[in-house]
Amino acid sequence: MKQKNKFLLSFSLLLMPFMALAQADSISKLSLNNFMSMVKKNHPVAKQAELILKSAAANELAARGAFDPKLFYDFNNKFYESENYYALGNGGFKIPTWFGVELKGGFENNDGSYLNPENNLPDDGLIYAQISLPVLQGLIIDERRATLKQAKVFQDLSQIEKINILNKLLYDAGKVYWDWTLAYNNLQVYSNAVSISEERFKAMVKTSALGDRPAIDTVEANIQLQERIISQQQARMDYRTKSLLMSNFLWLENDVPIELTENTIPESNNTSNENLLDVNVNEIDSLINIHPELRVYEFKLQQLSIEEKFKQDKLKPLVNLNYNPLFNSENKNSNYFDNYKWGVTVGFPVFLRKERGDLQMTRIKIMDNNFETINKRNELINKTKTTINEYNNYKTQIDIYTKNVNNYQRLWQSEKRLFESGESSLFMINSREMSYINAQVKLNDLINKNQKAALDAEFSFGQINSKY
Repeated sequence: MKQKNKFLLSFSLLLMPFMALAQADSISKLSLNNFMSMVKKNHPVAKQAELILKSAAANELAARGAFDPKLFYDFNNKFYESENYYALGNGGFKIPTWFGVELKGGFENNDGSYLNPENNLPDDGLIYAQISLPVLQGLIIDERRATLKQAKVFQDLSQIEKINILNKLLYDAGKVYWDWTLAYNNLQVYSNAVSISEERFKAMVKTSALGDRPAIDTVEANIQLQERIISQQQARMDYRTKSLLMSNFLWLENDVPIELTENTIPESNNTSNENLLDVNVNEIDSLINIHPELRVYEFKLQQLSIEEKFKQDKLKPLVNLNYNPLFNSENKNSNYFDNYKWGVTVGFPVFLRKERGDLQMTRIKIMDNNFETINKRNELINKTKTTINEYNNYKTQIDIYTKNVNNYQRLWQSEKRLFESGESSLFMINSREMSYINAQVKLNDLINKNQKAALDAEFSFGQINSKY
């Protein structure tokens, strides 16, 4: 219990900068903007989205490692029957470059009674250098360069994937918030109905005792009161359930889950950004083109294009030229270019079946990605139009039904005056009152659907993350 109170206290302190206090009873009001900001900042899924960026950075770092200079040293020695047959030592460094050229430098020092003639070196050893140049395959692109290019694209892709995760998280949180608001508003309606029924029941008891009303009216008033108490209890249970669902999205900065207090209620003046929706309607195509879900396919295509170039390069013959200038420290007068080794390495698969098959598979992936892009774009456009139509439709229904609620209220108030003057019955006023209550609940439901439709429209444009 102490731990729970600690969480609630921490939650209250956390919300203090964001909440306004009601004048009457100091109830804390939680607005949609503040709720969404807390979710975006502290929710574990939001923090997991940040890990995608770190993973992409680590992936690029690993790809850059393919261009790191490398030190090497090889030593082989044969010693048999107290005689040194040979001792071969070769050490140095390799430097891969972005242009496919590989630089190499080292020092050889060999000794022994039975050296292979080609391993004979000056007594002080031999310093050498090497330049390896791919002439055909690997000149324009190779596996190292392709991997690094794809890693850079993956970093951009990770930014978009992060946005998509946050959009989905905020979308789910927003729906729960509006359901919580609906449950609270319905609870207010039924609580007000209970208060009215309690006053009427007390009045019936008094007037019945004085003989102004028949005793049976007190029974009917009591039945009506009990029914509305049951409705109020159901509404309160629904509100508590929705509050617990809200708590699923509420976390402290130190990854501690928290619960909504009973003194926290939704802000009554939450409104949707109608101007944003109006602008979006006029710019659907341009906004869909930058939709984060659609841009995922754009970056995947970039990665596949890099892979295609690499696979195409594998169709070329392998021709590598190697040039090794040798430096003899014993002969100071020799020209550096007089001593050298050089060679050429050539390779070419006869049928190229593996290479052609890999290239075909990559091109199939590109075609598949293009089809998915077209389909996804069409889905997003249709979804956006649908959500905007729903938003406008519910908005129109709200305008119409608000007038109905006012008319139901007028009928109820008129019947109330007739009842007070003795010209109406308890049955009629209860009927008018019940119609007014049901109308308020239906209006709340329409407002909830309108608010969710606005959220759907923002989600269909992929803009929830940028709004909150």
